Amino acid sequence: MTLDELRGLNLRDVGTWPLLPKIAALLLIFVLIVAAGAIFDWKEQYDALEKSQSEEVQLRASYSSKKAKAINYDLYRAQLVEIEQAFGALLKQLPNKAEMDALLTDINQAGLGRGLQFDLFKPASQERMADFYAELPINIRITGSYHDMGAFASDIAQLPRIVTLNDMAITNDKGVLAMDAVAKTYRYLDEDEIAKQRRAAREAKEGGKK
Repeated sequence: MTLDELRGLNLRDVGTWPLLPKIAALLLIFVLIVAAGAIFDWKEQYDALEKSQSEEVQLRASYSSKKAKAINYDLYRAQLVEIEQAFGALLKQLPNKAEMDALLTDINQAGLGRGLQFDLFKPASQERMADFYAELPINIRITGSYHDMGAFASDIAQLPRIVTLNDMAITNDKGVLAMDAVAKTYRYLDEDEIAKQRRAAREAKEGGKK
C-alpha cells in the first residue's frame, strides 16, 4: 500500500479501509489504551505492589530474627541465670555502708602486718557515686622495704573485698622506700541511695531536653 493510498483513507468510513490499515489502527488503539491504563490506573497498583513487596521483605527478616530467638530461648535463659549468678558473686565483694569502716581497718592492718609505716592514710571526704556502687579513694603514703611493699600489695589483692592500688609512685631515700598511692575501695548502694541516683539521672536527662 502506497503513501498516497494511506493519505486517501477516510477516517469517517473506517469500514471501507483495506485489512492492513485496519490491523495497524487496532494495534495503535490497543497500545494507547494500555498506556493510558498504566498512567492513570495501574501506576497506583504498581506502587502498592512495590510497597507490599518491601514490607514482605521486612516481615520475613523480622520473622527470621524472632524465630532464631525462639529457638535459642532456653539458651538465653541459661545465660541470663549465669550472668545473674556472676553478678551476685561480684556484688558480694562490695561492702555495704556499715562494713566500710571494717574494710578501712583491714587495709591499714595489711600494711602494719607487713611492718610498713603509714605516714598518710586519708580517705576522701566524699565518695564518687555511680549507678549501683560508690567509690572511695584513700590517699596513702607508706615507708618500708621493697619486699614488704610487694607483700602488702599482694595482701590487698587477696582481701575478700575489692580494693585497688592506683597512681603508685615509689621513691628511695637512702635505702628506705616510700610509696605514694591511691587505694580505691567500693561499696554497693542501699535501695534509698540507688533510688536517689536514678532520680538524679532522670532529672538531669529531663533538664537536658529543655
